[in-house]
Amino acid sequence: SFLSASIMLVKALSQESSARSYKFTQTPELIQCLLCILEKEPNFLANLFRQKIILVIMELSHLRPRLKPTVKSRILQTCLQSLYNLPPVEMLKSSLPALEPAPDVLGLYQKSMQALDLLLQAFISENESMDEICFLLQHAEPWLKSSKSYERKRVVQSVFLLLKYVVDYVKLTEEAMPSGLGRQVGLLLLLWRDQDQLTQSHSHQCVYLLLQLLIQQKGSASEFMHLNKMKNSEAQAHKDSELFCSLVKTLDEYLTVAQHTQLVLTLLQGLCSHDGLSCHLASELLLTIMEDRSIKPEQVAETLQELFQQLPCVILTSILQTMMKAVAVLGMQHTQQTVEVILSLCPPSDRQVTPLWKALATNSRLARKVVTLLYVKLRLRPPRELIKAPVQAELVSLLALGTIYELLYMDEYKATVRWAFAGILLGLLTQLHYLFELDMVEGMSDYQEEALEDKALSPCRTCLEALKGLFWTTNYWEVFAHLKLLRGWELFEHLETYTEGVTLLARAMALYDCEVKAVLGQAVIFLKSPEERDNIVAILILTEFLSGQELTQYMSRRTIDSVLNLGLNNPKPLVRAMSLKGLSSSLMQPQKVVLLRNQLTGLLDSFLKAQPQDLLGLMEVLGDVLHHLGAQGVGAVSVKMAQHLLPLFEAEQEGVRGGAIFLYGDVIYSGGKKFRQALKSHAFQALVPLLFHLADSCPEVVTVESNFNSYHQFLMQALVYLDSPNRRLKLTAMKFIGGILQDYFSNLCFYLKKDDVKTLKKYFETLRQDPDSMSRRFCKHFSKDVAELSQYVMIF
Repeated sequence: SFLSASIMLVKALSQESSARSYKFTQTPELIQCLLCILEKEPNFLANLFRQKIILVIMELSHLRPRLKPTVKSRILQTCLQSLYNLPPVEMLKSSLPALEPAPDVLGLYQKSMQALDLLLQAFISENESMDEICFLLQHAEPWLKSSKSYERKRVVQSVFLLLKYVVDYVKLTEEAMPSGLGRQVGLLLLLWRDQDQLTQSHSHQCVYLLLQLLIQQKGSASEFMHLNKMKNSEAQAHKDSELFCSLVKTLDEYLTVAQHTQLVLTLLQGLCSHDGLSCHLASELLLTIMEDRSIKPEQVAETLQELFQQLPCVILTSILQTMMKAVAVLGMQHTQQTVEVILSLCPPSDRQVTPLWKALATNSRLARKVVTLLYVKLRLRPPRELIKAPVQAELVSLLALGTIYELLYMDEYKATVRWAFAGILLGLLTQLHYLFELDMVEGMSDYQEEALEDKALSPCRTCLEALKGLFWTTNYWEVFAHLKLLRGWELFEHLETYTEGVTLLARAMALYDCEVKAVLGQAVIFLKSPEERDNIVAILILTEFLSGQELTQYMSRRTIDSVLNLGLNNPKPLVRAMSLKGLSSSLMQPQKVVLLRNQLTGLLDSFLKAQPQDLLGLMEVLGDVLHHLGAQGVGAVSVKMAQHLLPLFEAEQEGVRGGAIFLYGDVIYSGGKKFRQALKSHAFQALVPLLFHLADSCPEVVTVESNFNSYHQFLMQALVYLDSPNRRLKLTAMKFIGGILQDYFSNLCFYLKKDDVKTLKKYFETLRQDPDSMSRRFCKHFSKDVAELSQYVMIF
């Protein structure tokens, strides 16, 4: 046969001492024929064909010229597959067909495996280098990752015997550092907790033997002694954490950066291993590597990118928690690189990246660094002329914007967002202006809050929603609601009304004392910026704060004056004009306070004499005076103004109703601390009218939240609206009264007086005669409740 002839050939060549001085150009073809025979061997052992073929190939590999890597690769793939894919040793006999006499299967198996070991040793003898070791181990990798225990056992034993042979008998000729060696160390490490004890033992020995070879290359005797100590400590069954720590330090010292990167990537891939023990081992080793500061800045990108790829298939919660801890450690060591890489992984709205951002918030100091870096990147805004259309979507500032928007709604970042509130606020306001400059307004005006489809927001819309979310998530809901009720957020949807939006927002912040000190400090910094958009936002905020807050508690008049005078030299007309307005404010010109208060008293005296057509203009003037007085307040006049405005809630003209309610909101906050309680009591009386006017036909007649504490008082206030000529208000009053009668009947029985019940019965008697069918139906439905209420109150 062909195999017999090949055996005779190699025997003859081995007996001829001069054979190795000749070149045998047909050797690869001969080997290819032998490999074809080997591939056709059935998946059981009945003869020594495998052993003989492998030994013949081994002898042929000694001939000149040396085999090319492609030929050696083909040999390794075929031989390893032929032996490692055999059934488990305990099943070899049962897998045989009926043969007489029955072969010694175990003997055949051992001889075949020995032949493979000799082949691997022969290849090393031909090229005594670390590159060759790495080349041979590369072909063993598929079986190191096998899900079958017996395959892993066979390959690790082969690797162990090969490395033992190299350490004992081979002196490596040159110092080489193939990067693939790191991957192979990683695969062997992942077998340290294999279910098979022999595989565990061999994998441990393989790692130490590889380290020994690396140390020998460096010629470090002291480290060689340290390696022996490590092996001894393992034999003494010390804790894994101690062993891992020592091992990680050694690997970090003797592996190149490229090798170490391959090691880390392999361990990351091990997180999704078929074996849970291996997954846990991978996560623990990775955490130890991070904690040992073994990851260099240039390794961060590949490490995080691979982790991001593996995260979806990590099932065990404990492993995920360990890896998030490792990310936090990495973030502490290389914050900037970590943030930049995570930003580049996917769009910020992709939920897959959320765990990574959350991991960086487990440490408050790190969370602050992360938010600060995002703020810095938000400010990276190249001019429009330098941006090409395809690059727009990849702007770093847009990625930072989207990420900040997502972070607002993560509980882990709540405290940090509050800490960075002022910077984020001005960053978002100026970012929105920048997006208007780039004309990136798509999807701004057609946004629907209640839309069910999960549609990605456009950059402009993301910025506006982040601005709104900043107030909502930091519990400054009064500011959010104030702008919502006045439709102020809509002003930010167009560049033409943008400055009005900033002004209204700053006014609301001053009104509710929302982070005034911190935002004031940022505004001063932004006013000194060379960027025009920064100056505009800063001066709008500053001038509104001058009108709405006693800023001297945060900054001296001299400093404020200096800042405003700086704005007078700004090339932008708007900044100069607003700076002048700030310098003429009542805070900077205290003598104006007396003049304005005197003017206010005169206007108020003519309030009741005014004709309806004059009321709108008068209320507008009163509103301007209140605004100019700002934090100085109007004192006792505020109560008188509130009393004059309340009857106007029921005026026939829609504009008058709306103007009165709007001005009433300003008046309530204008009395200062001395009159706060009196104004609060008056607002309580106005609560039900304000609530009913939420149903007003005029869209401007909207304001105020409600707080139901004294139901009997609300009931009596609501009764007067049963006579209203406005049918919508009348129907709203009926719903309100019906709800109180049903839900708070016992409260009414306790608090209502006899005169109150008489008034209630009088209104119901009127409704009984009402021509409107809805009114009569309401009266009939609740008459029994009124009768019971009357009986109870009259008794007591």
